[in-house]
Amino acid sequence: MKRARNVRTALLAGLLIGPIAVVAARRSDAPSAAAKGDRLARGKYLVMVEGCNDCHTPFKMGAQGPEPDMSRMLSGHPEGLKMPPPPPPSGPWVWSGAATNTAYAGPWGISYAINLTPDHNTGLGIWTEEMFVKSIKTGKHFGTSRPIQPPMPWQWYRYLSDDDLKAIFAYLKSVPAIPNRVPDWQEPAAPPKAPEKKG
Repeated sequence: MKRARNVRTALLAGLLIGPIAVVAARRSDAPSAAAKGDRLARGKYLVMVEGCNDCHTPFKMGAQGPEPDMSRMLSGHPEGLKMPPPPPPSGPWVWSGAATNTAYAGPWGISYAINLTPDHNTGLGIWTEEMFVKSIKTGKHFGTSRPIQPPMPWQWYRYLSDDDLKAIFAYLKSVPAIPNRVPDWQEPAAPPKAPEKKG
């Protein structure tokens, strides 16, 4: 009789505690899902207010003039658009930009806005969060290689907190991947040699 009562008590406890444990487990998952949602929302906000689309989303001509082509959001300079040589600098105008607002020429050479979408082969697909944060903090592509060229204002973005940069990276990894291979930076042409003076 005592054993039967103990079995009933154990069964009753299992029936009551089991659902409570499931609810508790679901509740413990909720903050992480909410935190992830908050992080993506924060990243999206920062991408919008920091002007990432200004250079990394190609412009097209709209009814009111140039506007970002959101069908190519954050995909960088269009790979099919081969740029002619830039015009020579004139007077106080020392740099020039393409109509797409994704290619720039100046004393640093010719730079192109990179693909910030998570495409594996042409975008941020192989980047890690650590690489992204280090890249913005140091001004080095991949965080270790060549210097990031103008007009990318990494010198100001480096003051963003690590949490903000991680939120930006999380958001960039969540946008649609767009295959688009952007040309590499072109170093400035060597200045012409001055003619040798003859005796």
